Amino acid sequence: MKAGQKFLLGAGVIVVSVGLLMAQGVKQFGQYSLKPSELAERIAKDPSLHNTGLKMEAKVVPGTIKRDVATQTIEFTVTDGIQSYPVTYRGLAPDTFTDQQEIEVVVEGRLGQDGVFHATTLLAKCGSRYEKKYKEAAPTV
Repeated sequence: MKAGQKFLLGAGVIVVSVGLLMAQGVKQFGQYSLKPSELAERIAKDPSLHNTGLKMEAKVVPGTIKRDVATQTIEFTVTDGIQSYPVTYRGLAPDTFTDQQEIEVVVEGRLGQDGVFHATTLLAKCGSRYEKKYKEAAPTV
């Protein structure tokens, strides 16, 4: 076998290997976010998912938000109506994160062995709050 053919064969093996590893990684971690009940099912099947980075999308249970201004820690509970998880987040919350209405959130972090979701990112979804203003401002066709 000539040197050029060996090089092409080696390069092909490397490209295929990298492609397979990327596909497997995307399949395993490419899911946008889990609902609390989906997370509970996955944890029941595979307890090694504890302390693994993931995203969870849920609604905040009204009246559960507790803030500690001194440490910038926020504790609250999220649910999808089937499963609930307590969440702890350290940092500044978005302006739309209030306890006055039902809030949808996306939290990124890890579910600890203690059953608490330790969030490193907190995103509050609040489309209904701006929907009326947008409809009023939008031109009619």
